[in-house]
Amino acid sequence: MRVLLVSTYELGHQPLHVASPAAALSAAGHEVRCLDLAVQPWVGDDDDALAWAEAVGFSVPMHTAMRLALAAARLVRARRPGIPICLYGLYAQVSAELTLGAIADRVIAGEYEPALLDWVHGLTTTSPGPAAGDGPLSVELGRSSFSVPARHLLPPLERYARLLIGDERRLVGYVEATHGCSHRCGHCPVPVVYDGRTRAVEGQVVLADVQQLVASGAQHLTYGDPDFLNRPAHALGVARAVHDAFPGLTFDATVKVTHILRHESIWAEMAQIGCLFVVSAFESVDEATLVRLGKGHTVADAARAVGLLREHGIEIRPSWLPFTPWTTHAQVADLVGFVAAHDLVPNVDPVHYSIRLLIPDGSLLLRRPDLNLDTYDAGALGWAWHNPDPSVDALQVELAEIAEVAAASGEPVEDTFGRVCEAVGIRPALAGPGAAAGRPRLSEAWFCCAEPTASQWRS
Repeated sequence: MRVLLVSTYELGHQPLHVASPAAALSAAGHEVRCLDLAVQPWVGDDDDALAWAEAVGFSVPMHTAMRLALAAARLVRARRPGIPICLYGLYAQVSAELTLGAIADRVIAGEYEPALLDWVHGLTTTSPGPAAGDGPLSVELGRSSFSVPARHLLPPLERYARLLIGDERRLVGYVEATHGCSHRCGHCPVPVVYDGRTRAVEGQVVLADVQQLVASGAQHLTYGDPDFLNRPAHALGVARAVHDAFPGLTFDATVKVTHILRHESIWAEMAQIGCLFVVSAFESVDEATLVRLGKGHTVADAARAVGLLREHGIEIRPSWLPFTPWTTHAQVADLVGFVAAHDLVPNVDPVHYSIRLLIPDGSLLLRRPDLNLDTYDAGALGWAWHNPDPSVDALQVELAEIAEVAAASGEPVEDTFGRVCEAVGIRPALAGPGAAAGRPRLSEAWFCCAEPTASQWRS
């Protein structure tokens, strides 16, 4: 069977979640092509990938990707009404009442690869058996082995995000050592699917993938696990093996505040084996909001995490969730002030000042009695809500516009922070001189929980 796997967005990285299933499908004897709509057109070099395909799978590992994939899948359905379409990945089951039947024939969340293989195999037989999960929609959490991703089917690394350190630009590879998360933060989409479970990717598979990334020019890695220290022994084993094989390779990883502090003893070694920065979900500087979200850390813990990592020469890049149904204007100002006070201005991509709480299907927050919602908007992939203070919602819109203009224009982050301060009502002088030129960061500034930009919709 000729299968086209499509990515719409993977945070500016070469899309692992088409390369990995492409390898599995190819090993099973299918012809596979991969298309990344973030950097490629549907038709290129007189070759129409959609006309070639007999089945199409859309990778939807996050909110932004799913919003874009729904639009792309509608185009596919309009042009090829009878072609089988599958949505697979973390966000696949969101708004299934909108997608199943009308847009997609099969929806697979969780550890999707075995079920995706079964789906394609079923299309090749005259009497296909039942879909995995006994229906067109399933959440797969079984343990499985993985093939080394088929990176040769993807655009080259030069088309994707770079690591920026001063004037230096490094090509970046993206890998995952684990899937899922052992925590149940209320606002996160991961526990909706994995419910506290984690699944490891074999160390030798990750190492072999890194080897081909390095051969393609990668000088830096992003470990994209929801939390790199969910399985600390496995994660450290992978990081050590990669460092032993490629001692010049640097990396970044995502780690929860509580894990940064709990594993205090590892950071000297992490710095030694190449860790440049850590992404961590600070979310808020309001203690009550942190409790509502089930974060498990305090504002003081977040500040301690900044200092701990800096002791070892590792920067922290916080992600934020400033706008919730409980947010006040003063809380947004406190968040911006925290960023300035802890010298984090160069470490925060401006989109984070505008992130609005997403409440998709099955969100753990739906259990909260103090959550006043409007209606479910299937097209927007979540429950609508409004702040009791209309000026707070207006502030979110203003900050989102500032962030999108800054991302499109490449405005220096200190300048954007000054405009954020003015919008929030804080004197811009609080931003301080900053040190963006020397702080490591990736050139892709957008975020998985942000709404797509105008340029993303156009692509």
